[in-house]
Amino acid sequence: MTDSIMSKAATMEIPINSNGDTGTLPEDDSLEQAAKLQWSLDEKVGSSRGTRDLQQVMVSGPNLNETSIVSGGYGGAAEGIIPTSSIKGPAVRYNAEFNKRIPVQGLGSNMHHSSSSSSMMAEEATRGVAVEKLETVKKWGLNTYKCTKQMISERFGRGSRTVDLELEAQIEVLRDTKRKYENVLRLARALTNHFYNMVQTQHALGDTFADLSQKSPELRDEFGYNAETQKLLCKNGETLLGAINFFVSSINTLVNKTMEDTLMTIKMYENARLEFDAYRSDLEELSLGPRDAVAMARIDAAQQQYQVQKDKYERLRSDVIIKLKFLEENKVKVMHKQLLLFHNAISAYFAGNQEQLEQTLKQFNIKLRPPGADKPSWLEEQ
Repeated sequence: MTDSIMSKAATMEIPINSNGDTGTLPEDDSLEQAAKLQWSLDEKVGSSRGTRDLQQVMVSGPNLNETSIVSGGYGGAAEGIIPTSSIKGPAVRYNAEFNKRIPVQGLGSNMHHSSSSSSMMAEEATRGVAVEKLETVKKWGLNTYKCTKQMISERFGRGSRTVDLELEAQIEVLRDTKRKYENVLRLARALTNHFYNMVQTQHALGDTFADLSQKSPELRDEFGYNAETQKLLCKNGETLLGAINFFVSSINTLVNKTMEDTLMTIKMYENARLEFDAYRSDLEELSLGPRDAVAMARIDAAQQQYQVQKDKYERLRSDVIIKLKFLEENKVKVMHKQLLLFHNAISAYFAGNQEQLEQTLKQFNIKLRPPGADKPSWLEEQ
């Protein structure tokens, strides 16, 4: 009897009116009476048997996916039935023993787990980069402190420094040579600017004489001679200006590129020397202290740092010696050529020897600007 009553209740269709409210059925009274009868039977049989019967009813009951909702009255049209299996919703598992709906974990939990693991990996990578940067800053700060301490000690005469008398003498000679060559470069540029202005003045004066020779018949020959002379001087001046520009360009390359490159290497060598002395002094101080386990570990670390700085210092010292040697050879070669050019060009110009002046430019492969180009070169505009 219990099975027939529950089957009827489970397969019952719920009528829905046009406004969405549930209607009343004549079977409601019979259902209520059946429920009361079931309650009385459970009271007589006992709580244990009633619970077991209820479990059997729930297990043998209809599938929830097979139930339907009817939009018309009881026994209405079949097309108004909507299967509940088409209704989307979260996946659930029915527990007949405790009469509860338990949600089932699916793809969402896996996606959440993967996103959390990726975020943890990103945090670990960021933390690793931050730790690496912190270690770099820490090493830089310690190195700066030691070098500053060594520099102050040297200035006040309390610390010792490594000295290479021969190499330092060569470095001082190079710095003095660079200062003198910079002065030569400055004067050569001034000569170029002044001479360029003079050539432009001669060019304008020659044009003026030529114009006056056409407008003054009584002085045509005199103005004509002077016009030709100024034009010839202007042409020779442009040739000499090309030689001087080549001289200035070569001196500029020697001073501001070749010598500057060697001085940059010397600066690196001096910094390496300062670091080497700083770590050497630190190792000497630790060696004079106690000899326990902690002190010995510090001494070993200081010894390793000292060896690294020593290798760096010796390598840069060798680089400086080699560059100084090649710089001296290059300087002699370049200056020999440029001084010969300058002398021959100046002598030929003021001697009025146009042929020798042009031959000098050919000898050194110097090309002049195109004729009629009045704009000065970039070296003349400096």
